[in-house]
Amino acid sequence: MLKIGITGGIGSGKSTVCRVFSVMGIPVFEADKVARKLMDTDEEIHEKLVRLFGAAVYLPDQTVNRKYLAGIVFKDPSLLAKLNEIVHPVVRKTFFDWCERQKSPYIIHEAAILFESGFYKMMDKTITVVTNEDERIHRVMKRDGITIELVKERIKNQWSDEERMKLADFVIGNNDDQLIIPQIIEIDKKIKANG
Repeated sequence: MLKIGITGGIGSGKSTVCRVFSVMGIPVFEADKVARKLMDTDEEIHEKLVRLFGAAVYLPDQTVNRKYLAGIVFKDPSLLAKLNEIVHPVVRKTFFDWCERQKSPYIIHEAAILFESGFYKMMDKTITVVTNEDERIHRVMKRDGITIELVKERIKNQWSDEERMKLADFVIGNNDDQLIIPQIIEIDKKIKANG
């Protein structure tokens, strides 16, 4: 079974692309969603986050105070790196356990920082979703209800589309004037033909 990594900058439309693959019957592992769930439920992660960021990192219901955490890590790249060092090994183990249960010619592993984390090296092929920055900013402001400054801060902490495209095997353009479904069908054909 082939492992296909999919990534893209914040607001690029990775999740929409993954939904299309899912509708086509391809299993999708959403690393960022799994990471959020593990941060709320995994005791080891809980202890390490409290040690690093203080008790305020968790709300009274013991879920992560995402607004508080984002306010810290997106202003300090070293703390963002430490957060990733805590969470990513657990997400990776969860991913490989999940892969063992899949019955498909290939699976999709979706992650915002697939290239930055080096995890792309564990994939057979990679896809990056690219969208112009203005469109991305607009989408994230609308989706998350945050300011343009906060969106730009998050974009600044990610690789550029150009950097991701250099390492990607496939590129999906997702601007308003581009249709993603024909691009996805073409990639699906190529993966299955070469698998």
